[in-house]
Amino acid sequence: MKPIAHIYSDFSEKFGIPRQSLRAPSLTAKIVFEPEFRCDEALRGIEEFSHLWLIFDFSEAHREGFFPTVRPPRLGGNKRIGVFASRSPFRPNNIGLSSVRLLEVKKTENEGSVLFVSGADLLSGTPIYDIKPYLAYTDSHPDAKGSYADDFSDYRLEVDFPENLLKQIPEDKRAALIECLSDDPRPSYQDDRERIYSMLFADFDVKFRVDGGTLFVVDIKTEK
Repeated sequence: MKPIAHIYSDFSEKFGIPRQSLRAPSLTAKIVFEPEFRCDEALRGIEEFSHLWLIFDFSEAHREGFFPTVRPPRLGGNKRIGVFASRSPFRPNNIGLSSVRLLEVKKTENEGSVLFVSGADLLSGTPIYDIKPYLAYTDSHPDAKGSYADDFSDYRLEVDFPENLLKQIPEDKRAALIECLSDDPRPSYQDDRERIYSMLFADFDVKFRVDGGTLFVVDIKTEK
């Protein structure tokens, strides 16, 4: 297989990326096709679908050998389960699957037709292998069991974001940043209320700490 496109988001490193797609619905990204696939005919009718499946490469999680078990962060990083009973990026074939909302198909001068999507849980620059329409009548299973993941489906932190710091973030990116912070970027096994964490988002280094169920933003640094 070879990439047909790459996705570009506000995350230049893995820390802070939402744990699942659509956990941060305000988070936007663009999908730029490789030159040989920049064909409008290949996108004919795609705008009639509200959501898409992205099949992608966990490009920063490649490693040699087969490891049959993994330690999901949501289980504290200590309990092991089978790799095929998890969504860990460390897999025999580093293939990921993500559902996103299609916002717009936009024709550009230098990149051809670009897809703008929201809710993506992908690192900027991630290779995309394929794109398929999401079909609610067959892809959605409201009565499905999610094992340990169900225990965290409603988990959110309150975000305390001082107004003077929030104003440093462009207005169109504030909601997405708050959604990502509320999803608790920390490894689940870390619970040090004094520790200051650093999350790169867009062109900003966001400093925060967590005390109980509240995340406190303590500083913003501009990366550029």
